[in-house]
Amino acid sequence: MGRVTPSLSLYLVGLHRTLGADPNFYVEVARIADELGIDQLAVSDHVVMGERVDRYPYGPFPFGPDEPWLEPLTMLAAIAAVTKRIRLCTSILIAPLRPAALLAKTVATLDALSQGRVDLGVGIGWQQEEFEAQAIPFSDRWKRTDDTLRACRALWQSAPANFSSATVSFDKIFCSPRPAQARLPIWFGAAMSEKMAARIAEYGDGWLPLGAPSVEEIDKGAKLLHSAFAAVRRAPSELKIRSGLKLQSAADGKPDFAATFAPCEKLRAVGATHFSLALPPVKTLDAARAFLEPFAAAFQPYKG
Repeated sequence: MGRVTPSLSLYLVGLHRTLGADPNFYVEVARIADELGIDQLAVSDHVVMGERVDRYPYGPFPFGPDEPWLEPLTMLAAIAAVTKRIRLCTSILIAPLRPAALLAKTVATLDALSQGRVDLGVGIGWQQEEFEAQAIPFSDRWKRTDDTLRACRALWQSAPANFSSATVSFDKIFCSPRPAQARLPIWFGAAMSEKMAARIAEYGDGWLPLGAPSVEEIDKGAKLLHSAFAAVRRAPSELKIRSGLKLQSAADGKPDFAATFAPCEKLRAVGATHFSLALPPVKTLDAARAFLEPFAAAFQPYKG
């Protein structure tokens, strides 16, 4: 597989804790990231939250149930209006909480507004109360996710569109506008398995491993994905894998970006194409810029 130019992703979450409650801080940070050449911006999703955040399956949940979660597609639409090139990623959007036709229309509209900059990162959710609040079954959320996203693909590709499944069906339905991208990328935030690899090969495009995975984890997942892509005659070069990184600090406590990006070459060698870091707590927009300028600059040699 030929090497592709790696991309740098910035994850924005919890800005209210230090910058303040105004959601426009997300917009302003995104404007700075776009200006500095960062390739992708990611925002996350919860529609509602119940009290039982202790049920989070990946360790301690870093947020309380009453903290604000901005609706990601709305947030990215605002960001699209003030940026020119940065890609707009949901990381992740809980797909089974959205009706398929409405999700297809909203995502297509955002892609058209942004002139083809959307990366739809999806997951199935983990908190049962979030599903119960919308009268959506929690137990079949993988089936509902598959049906929803296959239905979106149908609506984006055909006019009129037909689709039939256990949870979503329609006949001779028109959904306009279409996405600006001929194939809008769908990424999955989930643990890798043969079943997940087959799912991504069928109607997805990328994998969002949880946290900051090891080289061995990326290697194992990439091999499963390459095999699945080959089975459906898709080129491995179509696959995208985004690896999270851990921010490293120097002895003086300042960010050490050389150490932070040190794993990138090994991760890239086994299949990673994108590298992601969350914006750490900053108290002002000037502080955000002071972090992001060396962050973006330190990654430039990896694009050479």
